[in-house]
Amino acid sequence: MVHLVFSTKDRRPLLRDEERGELHAYITGTLKKLDSPLIEINSVRDHIHILFAQSKNHAPAKIVGEIKSASSGWIKGKHLWYQGFEWQTGYGEFSVSPMHVDPVREYIRSQPEHHAREDFKTEYRRFCEKNGKPVDERYVWD
Repeated sequence: MVHLVFSTKDRRPLLRDEERGELHAYITGTLKKLDSPLIEINSVRDHIHILFAQSKNHAPAKIVGEIKSASSGWIKGKHLWYQGFEWQTGYGEFSVSPMHVDPVREYIRSQPEHHAREDFKTEYRRFCEKNGKPVDERYVWD
């Protein structure tokens, strides 16, 4: 399993509740086309968390690129609010063992409550530290 995390460009708070369910459904469909079934998805105003079963038929970077490209194009057509919408260039992709799937699902479900206490940058740094992936601040915050 893979826990994918990325933000809007410059962490702009653009993701609105009005389109959130449709955005999640659109990304679910994109993952299905890439043989990577969704396990859990949730987002807040400036970023998204996606837990899915990684396909053996597609490279991880291809899956991430397709999710970001397809959903960005789709959301721009939903409302003028999203006219200049972009996802950040980078992303975090973290392996999840089968025994940790349920806690990660719960973590993803509780994003609104979690981000009342912690911003995305702090969360992302913590994820990278916990997973032994150093953060190069020059490249991660676009």
